[in-house]
Amino acid sequence: MPDDVSFWILALPAVLAAIMVFRFDSMARATYALLTSLLCVGGEVLLLGLDYLGVVILLMMAIEMAVMAVFMVMYMMNPAGFMPMSMVHNKKGAAVLSAAVFAALACGVLLTPWPSRRGGPPADPTKDLGLSLMGPQMLTMMTLGLALFATIVATVVLATRRGRYDRFGDDLGARIPDDPARGGTGR
Repeated sequence: MPDDVSFWILALPAVLAAIMVFRFDSMARATYALLTSLLCVGGEVLLLGLDYLGVVILLMMAIEMAVMAVFMVMYMMNPAGFMPMSMVHNKKGAAVLSAAVFAALACGVLLTPWPSRRGGPPADPTKDLGLSLMGPQMLTMMTLGLALFATIVATVVLATRRGRYDRFGDDLGARIPDDPARGGTGR
């Protein structure tokens, strides 16, 4: 019973937020609606018992939407994407295509003879999922992931010309910083 209630508590906002992505007339609002929908979907995956995959979805979507919001502020002509704009192009064609795809998927779900379950659930679904996706290359992919993360951190560190103490110079106890780059936190 608690799983059923949790499912519906996450499913309804996921669907409503996904609809609102196409109803909002600004990129910023659509981004936050998409984030809400995808976080609810991540919660649904957690309810399925796939903890690793659910947490990855939650983290990935939160970071992706944060990066998208930053780029909207930096590069969009309107401030932070709040000015009205059409989020859907070719509305009639998109509506017809969406209805056709929905009908095909619904028919597939309702008319497919689903197999009955054989055996019980695995002891560790995360491990089984990893082995299914990666096979014997799981250690290689984990090592590659750490190497990519280390590369990202090193790139950011090397790209920064100054550290956090540069504005004070050699005298870290100075009351007024001598900031070489004006316009920052110094004077």
